[in-house]
Amino acid sequence: MIPNLDETICAGATPSGFGAIGIVRLSGKDALSILQQVFVPFKKQTDFPKPRRIYFGTFQNGDHWIDELQTVYYKAPHSYTGEDMVEFFHHGSPFIQRKILETLIHHGARLAEPGEFTLRAFFHGKFDLIKAESINDLIFAEHEASHKIAMQQMRGYFSNRISQLRQKLIDLTALLEVEIDFSEEDIEFVDRQILIKTAKEIIKESQLLLDTFKTGNVLKNGIPVAIVGKPNVGKSTLLNRILNEDRAIVSDLPGTTRDYIEDMIYVQGLPLRFIDTAGIRHSEDAIEVVGINKTYEKAAEAEVILLMIEPVDAREEEISSQIEELKNKVPGFSEKKLILVLNKIDLMDELPSHWKKILDFETVFISAKRNENIDILLEKIVSFYQIQPSHLPDIILTNTRHVQAFQNIIKHLKEAIHLIELNSSQDLVSQQCRLAIHELGQITGEITNEDILDSIFSRFCIGK
Repeated sequence: MIPNLDETICAGATPSGFGAIGIVRLSGKDALSILQQVFVPFKKQTDFPKPRRIYFGTFQNGDHWIDELQTVYYKAPHSYTGEDMVEFFHHGSPFIQRKILETLIHHGARLAEPGEFTLRAFFHGKFDLIKAESINDLIFAEHEASHKIAMQQMRGYFSNRISQLRQKLIDLTALLEVEIDFSEEDIEFVDRQILIKTAKEIIKESQLLLDTFKTGNVLKNGIPVAIVGKPNVGKSTLLNRILNEDRAIVSDLPGTTRDYIEDMIYVQGLPLRFIDTAGIRHSEDAIEVVGINKTYEKAAEAEVILLMIEPVDAREEEISSQIEELKNKVPGFSEKKLILVLNKIDLMDELPSHWKKILDFETVFISAKRNENIDILLEKIVSFYQIQPSHLPDIILTNTRHVQAFQNIIKHLKEAIHLIELNSSQDLVSQQCRLAIHELGQITGEITNEDILDSIFSRFCIGK
């Protein structure tokens, strides 16, 4: 997505629907001339429009009045996009917004693509790709921790550290490449041990950042928790109790849940994404079989699996059989955290005969029907993650693009160290250093390509 900066773009910047105020944005080289054609201030002023001043007047298409509204003109480069830009603050009617956009298009603008305003800001040097991504993360932040991470990235902690690492490597690589020009004189401009030390420092810091991704991914996307088990063990009732609302249908009929239901709550600041799945059993019903296969898919995506059983099934061989079934059907099951949830304790007169074996697992006894011990179950899930949202490091990775870049940086620098230790030629060592520099540059956008831009900005809202 390389923007055509000769075109002027427009879009609504507020969600669709009725409200007190709506906002339409206009940006590009013709923004000022279009403003002067469609807006008439109530107070005639010869110096209209002064930048960053609010004007009240009529928005009109020819002689047809569309709305009385306020507008602000931002003169390049002092705007969000770095271009001439206008914002219209109109009455919050979807019809009015649509007519405003139609008028702007009639006068030469076009509808913006998702994220195109921010993309233009990037191209005009208003900020780097890390900050662009953090803007989108900030918009979609749903809790304190994700908001904090996005704000730290917006404030430049991550960008500054990447720039420092990249410059350090550039300086050493430049000296290494000078040596190539003086290879016949056998002059060494950079101590190989210093280069190895620098490469190891960057590898160490890259690995430390990679180690933060698990936490960052949890805080950004939530901890996926799959509720699995036989039909009628109380999975849907448990989900309803956790969410404190009737999200799932509860019935005595087996096979009621034929698709998964998903929702999120926050426990001690951590987002938990619960997934209620279809009951696992042998079935001849084609639709139910699809739901059961979905159960295994969702369990594979989860980090925590709640295996729900009833007292009547709390026998060692039955539990082992269900766990073995999950091992066979759920990829990566051994890496997941399993909690045995013994439901319907209100029906228990005594502990199951094999209760000691049951307690070999992470086990919680609950009554979903009576809402008993649900808080203990939630605390058990959170205890797996030693994350304190109020005490996060300044830099934490939440983006798979950054993860891939740091993995490549480590690979290239390890190869550079290996080549130095083999006393290989400077140009081979330099090539690996250059590849690492390239990866660092891709993180911030100093080096980029259209595919990366498409991937990043296609996730933005239209109008941002």
